[in-house]
Amino acid sequence: MNKLKRAPLLFILPALLILLNITGCNKNEVTSANSGTEDEYLTNEAVQSTDGSNDDDNEILGNQITDFSDDGAVFNNTNVPLTGYDSLRFYGRRVTGVTVATTFTVNTDTLKSLNVKRTITGNFIIKGYIGGVLDSISKPYTEVQNRTATFKRINRTEVHRRNWRLYQVSAVDGQTTAPQQGKSNITMNKVEVYKNDALVLTLNGPDFTTNVFTTRYFSGGGVFNWGRNNTIKVKVYLTSNQSDTDFVAFHWARNSFGFHRVPFAMTSQVVNGGNYDRVYEKTFDIYGSHRFGVFNSFISANTRKSLWDNNPGEFSSTYMGVPYRISF
Repeated sequence: MNKLKRAPLLFILPALLILLNITGCNKNEVTSANSGTEDEYLTNEAVQSTDGSNDDDNEILGNQITDFSDDGAVFNNTNVPLTGYDSLRFYGRRVTGVTVATTFTVNTDTLKSLNVKRTITGNFIIKGYIGGVLDSISKPYTEVQNRTATFKRINRTEVHRRNWRLYQVSAVDGQTTAPQQGKSNITMNKVEVYKNDALVLTLNGPDFTTNVFTTRYFSGGGVFNWGRNNTIKVKVYLTSNQSDTDFVAFHWARNSFGFHRVPFAMTSQVVNGGNYDRVYEKTFDIYGSHRFGVFNSFISANTRKSLWDNNPGEFSSTYMGVPYRISF
């Protein structure tokens, strides 16, 4: 009889331990997720997502610096003889510091929008040959990126991350502010994206933060979707005050070799007073080993002297960024 009385306890005790463990986990979750106000939580989400999944729309908010940085001078896959550097071999950005400022532009109980301004410092590193002699120059720079993020309330619980989801995110608008202001030399007016020669996306400037993407959670299209080996054509419409043709390039998340940049070709030019209206174009394939997930792509327009002149005061870059997803 004693054995029969003890038997239920063998099942009850483990059940109590599991219940206590679950209760403890929930308390820890509430404490860790509610360490600040809702606005503080959303500010942190707008700067750096804590979802941890590379396939979540939120992840683009934290990856936009690493997706654009070259992490130093990387090989230049064009070798056109020009003045200054006869042969430009390597160039690229190396980020040394980032500061972030956020401002709420909409702040209601159910909808909150933030402008996220990143001020980036770094060095633009160039290596090339002048008259057959290898030369290297590092150009210190400062640039500013702006992007907006909007969150919607979906619940009312004790845990902030259960209550809010990213609703919309904008494209990135950026330019150097030192040593030269990018948009004082080159303004990007429009970017068109084609798939199989069909126009699928138009991004309007000169302020590219006006281009907004609704996330999949709210039945939107989410960020732009591509597959491995898809063929893409991109056209960039810009106005420049430079008589020398500008250098336009497409940047995307690094592959295993670290290379993630291709140059555009100028396809037309029209003199517009003292300026030049130019169109640049590039057709390329998404490489077959591209990682799956959500990333940021960027298009930069740089003055010719930014790359082919070894004067550190000559660096002017205007750029924009658009999110994309690589899926199966």
